[in-house]
Amino acid sequence: MPNFEDDYKFDTLAVRAGQVRTAEGEHCEPVFTTSSYVFSSAAQAAARFSDEEPGNIYSRFTNPTVRTFEQRLAAMEGADSCVATASGMSAILSTCLGLLGSGDHIVSSRSIFGSTTMLFTNFLEKLGIKTSFVNLTDIDDWAAAIRPETRFLFLETPSNPLTEMADIAQLAELAHQNDALLVVDNCFCTPALQRPIGLGADIVIHSATKFLDGQGRCVGGAVVGPKDIVGEKVFGFLRTAGPAMSPFNAWVFLKGLETLSLRMKAHSENALALAKWLEQQAMVKRVFYPGLKSHGQHELACRQQSGFGGLLSFELKGGKEAGWKLIDATRLISITANLGDTKSTITHPASTTHNRLTLQQREQAGIADGLIRIAVGLEDIEDLKNDLCRGLVR
Repeated sequence: MPNFEDDYKFDTLAVRAGQVRTAEGEHCEPVFTTSSYVFSSAAQAAARFSDEEPGNIYSRFTNPTVRTFEQRLAAMEGADSCVATASGMSAILSTCLGLLGSGDHIVSSRSIFGSTTMLFTNFLEKLGIKTSFVNLTDIDDWAAAIRPETRFLFLETPSNPLTEMADIAQLAELAHQNDALLVVDNCFCTPALQRPIGLGADIVIHSATKFLDGQGRCVGGAVVGPKDIVGEKVFGFLRTAGPAMSPFNAWVFLKGLETLSLRMKAHSENALALAKWLEQQAMVKRVFYPGLKSHGQHELACRQQSGFGGLLSFELKGGKEAGWKLIDATRLISITANLGDTKSTITHPASTTHNRLTLQQREQAGIADGLIRIAVGLEDIEDLKNDLCRGLVR
């Protein structure tokens, strides 16, 4: 097969990279539904287990379908290596436990997924790994939180659900000045809209469950980065601990990657149109979407991304009561906390995705009781507006 990283552009990589056809000559990538593999001899088995010879051993950590997904996503992110995992959260856990030890320190944005906050504070802390939380957009806050034992700077950009943004290149420089790694969760933009490694990030995290799949079918995650970090250390954790992606899920994600660029452009177009419309509604206090000129970091979004994504949020006058009324009035948009689907979804973050945070943590993260998040799908934009109109009345 050709060297895709060197010779082909993004949309071609999304369709072709990583595929190695078998002797059957199949056009579509096959699903290898096998738990183990047969060796030609005892000597070959020994060579495989001792890493003297590359090849398949056991599908917890070597499977051809999963490997194709890993190689394709790595090529699309412009990275050397990718490790696929069972979920986005297991991708974060594998990164932390593969690279950190007791006494190490993380500086993290406050504006991250609620479960990630709980992982850092409730579980990593038990292992002696401490986390300091900072304002995503304040570089001075990041710098002040760094300690000699800091190993990671961790963030989502744009953030969920307020779509705040960090300057990745600026944070990468800060991390490297302090011998730390910059870890960026890129699941909201995907490499179709943003490539953090090209901006200086060391590791990229994905919840493949979201836009990489694109149709809400499977759960999975991925860690992307250099071979000596991701391909060896993170992979070493996965090989032993076993948070592995299933071959069928990997195959589904491969099909999602083929249409990723087209979908992300369509999501972005719909989201921008809906955000502009929401700004004109009397019950809406504020809309959070980086494609709007009213967004405080619109210029950074234009510089750092090739599109603005499908995620937006807005705060309603009337708090939680108004928010729940709007959600319950919808008939088309799905009431679910997942995102990245062709079907638009709506949720109330304070009582769902961020409900395990304390009131103080929610306030620090800007999660108001009247905040609504919509992951804008691929339906007709007029139908989405009409659906929201049912609840946008006093």
